[in-house]
This record gives sequence, structure tokens and C-alpha cells, in this order.
Amino acid sequence: MYIEKRKKISYCHRKSRYPIWKKRIEPILMLGALVLTLPIYLVIALIVKLSDWRAPIFFKQERIGKNGVPFNMYKFRTMQVDAETKLEELLDQNEIEGAMFKMKNDPRVTKVGYFLRKTSLDELPQLWNVVRGEMSLIGPRPPLPNEVAMYNEYEMGRLKITPGCTGLWQVSGRNELSFQEMVELDLIYIEELSFKLDLKIFFKTFLVIFFPKGAY
Repeated sequence: MYIEKRKKISYCHRKSRYPIWKKRIEPILMLGALVLTLPIYLVIALIVKLSDWRAPIFFKQERIGKNGVPFNMYKFRTMQVDAETKLEELLDQNEIEGAMFKMKNDPRVTKVGYFLRKTSLDELPQLWNVVRGEMSLIGPRPPLPNEVAMYNEYEMGRLKITPGCTGLWQVSGRNELSFQEMVELDLIYIEELSFKLDLKIFFKTFLVIFFPKGAY
């Protein structure tokens, strides 16, 4: 539905004060959310640590943000410690076309990690990225540097705004969608950015968390 709608709208981003308001208010709101969710953080951290006492609790990875500026994104660790080095061996098993790697039964994901990914709880530490202004609560997912290196000019349009923890792609099918469909949805979001759309995505995100589909 969204992708069909895109054909009827222009590429001009609507001028409004909402993006400015969003940039100023979100970090304050997310700081409060961090305090309120601290008990959840502690429980998840303990579970992750008990699953492998020698491994770190958090996973830090370089991502590309607004206007191509790199930053470190944080997640609860869901993969084996040497997951990055094993990626090369799995590239031929990529299940999605385009500048992205996705594998439904990725052998690098731990048992605890599978649950965290399915429920999106592994994404909670990204609230800190929002507080720091590197991410927004809602927006396009921040890509990896090697993914951006393969982008064409059209796909680079995803980097026009601050990336988000959740977005139109995540609530519209997530990994069941193709890379090009993800790009289309992100560009639609950028063009139609509004408080109403963000609110809709926010509430739909809870449905995705409680009724996960396309998450792996």
C-alpha cells in the first residue's frame, strides 16, 4: 500500500517545524525512558551474561547516520563473539537481494539472542543513541558502512534524515520485504514525516513486538 502510494507523491520533503521539535524533545523523553526501563536492562544484561560469562553484554557496531556521518550503535549482544569474522563464510547464503545481509537461521545467533531479536528487546540500548542525538526513535534503520558503499544515488536518499530505532519498514513486514521495498518505505517516510505518522508507527511497533513476524 505504502509503496503504491509513493508513485503518486513528489520527492519534495514537506517543510514543517515537526522535525525540529522532534530533534529537541526526543532525547529528553528517551532519557526518561532509559531510567524507567532500567530494571528491564538489568534483567536482560544478567541473562546475556549468564549465557556466556566471558562475552560482553553489549554489542557496538559502526553505522552510518544522517548525511553519511558514522557513529557507534549499541545493542544487547545476540551473536557469538566472533560473529563478524564468520560473516564472510555466510555471504553466499544471503536471503535478501541488495546492499544488506539477512539469514533466517543464522548460526551465529545465540539461543538467548534469538529470543531478544524476536521480541526486539536487543534494540533497547539504542535509546542511548537517541539521547546522544545520533538516532531518532523513529526513522530509517542505520546501515553498515559496507552497505552504503554499494548504494546508488537513489538509495543514498535514506541518509537524508536521522536514522531510527523503529520505522515504516519494521512495521510493514521487516525481513520479509526486499531491500528495494525497504528503501521505498524509508523514502516514503522521509517525504511524509509528521507527528501523525510517527505516532502510527510507534503504536504499530508494539504490535510487532508482541506479535513478531519477519524478525530474525
